Amino acid sequence: MSDIEREVHAVAERAGDAAADLAPLSRAVKDAALVAIADALVKRADEITAANAEDVERARQEGTSPAMVDRLTLDPQRIGAIADAVREIVELPDPVGESVRGGVLPNGLDLRQIRVPLGVIGIIYEGRPNVTVDAAALCLKSGNAALLRGSSSAYASNTAIVGVLRDALAGTGVPQDAVQMVPGRTRESSTALMRARGLVDVLIPRGGGSLIQAVVRDSTVPVIETGEGLCHVYVDADADLDKAVAIATNAKAQRCSVCNSAETLLVHEAVADAFLPRVLESLAEAGVTVHGDPGVMAAAKAHGSPATVVGATEEDWATEYLSMDLAVRVVPTIDEAIAHIRRYSTRHTEAIVTDSLKASRYFVSRVDSAAVMVNASTRFTDGGEFGFGAEIGISTQKLHARGPMGLTEMTSTKYVVTGDGHLK
Repeated sequence: MSDIEREVHAVAERAGDAAADLAPLSRAVKDAALVAIADALVKRADEITAANAEDVERARQEGTSPAMVDRLTLDPQRIGAIADAVREIVELPDPVGESVRGGVLPNGLDLRQIRVPLGVIGIIYEGRPNVTVDAAALCLKSGNAALLRGSSSAYASNTAIVGVLRDALAGTGVPQDAVQMVPGRTRESSTALMRARGLVDVLIPRGGGSLIQAVVRDSTVPVIETGEGLCHVYVDADADLDKAVAIATNAKAQRCSVCNSAETLLVHEAVADAFLPRVLESLAEAGVTVHGDPGVMAAAKAHGSPATVVGATEEDWATEYLSMDLAVRVVPTIDEAIAHIRRYSTRHTEAIVTDSLKASRYFVSRVDSAAVMVNASTRFTDGGEFGFGAEIGISTQKLHARGPMGLTEMTSTKYVVTGDGHLK
């Protein structure tokens, strides 16, 4: 075992001890700790921004894109917003201890299935240092210990933030080791975390597709896949075209760099002639570049569309752009639209625009994604929009959670059986 593996195992063992102490704590104790964290973030904002400035300067020297530098940057206002997000988590109900089902069995045994924390949760994430606070707060509220492995680009920021969080916990009933930063800045430390089976209960990667797939591929610890979203909007033959234009444009352009933005627009050929000129104009006004199939290219040329339209390739249908780009295809039937989605989707969110109840039910029953929208933008797949409050991410798998992962999804269950000297 290498030195870094020993260090990672050591923090994981401490996290396991902390998780055992954290699990039975009351909501009041956990909420008080979160309030202390929020207050400490604001009080020590200057310390955090000073560390963050080191990361930002290094990123600029390395030629990091302005957009990525902006995501990395913290200032007192952003830190205040992060603290406010922690206070919002305080207001959310605590799922731990909730009775899922149960009752008295015919033999007199009292059977209860209750919610319990998952235990030790490792978070591997990229870029944004605000995730350090979000993940730690969600883990604490749900009774879990957090092992945080951020990217090397935010190492100074994350180190400072975790120091603030741990100091804040020192004055509460929550053990400090419930929040720890995974030691090391190289891939070796990430690999050690991914191989810490038996010490870490679950890993949650947050970031781009390459990060998520690397964790899924290399981890021996159970992984909950989150984040990768190749989302589709299908405009049906019976769609209200006004709604369809608005939904397609919003799903792509309202915020293009997030996992619930649309990447592909599918249009039924029965409405293509009427719909494409309108949607291309709307997308052009929003600054979207269209990657179109031959039918889309022909419509753009015939109507003198102001949109930037380039020919779509096979790669476009499988691309999560996270930019102002949208692949657009004309399909002959709803079944062809569903077949396209089944082939290329990452099972995040798909939408149908239609006034046909039959078509909507058909689509919903055959599209196997975490969220299916009917006459609504894909941008609504979000824990806050769903009324869950904060989330750790959007799970695109079926075990153990699917869709927005709020506090409830960060728990498991156990059975408590109470008897009176019962023997079988």
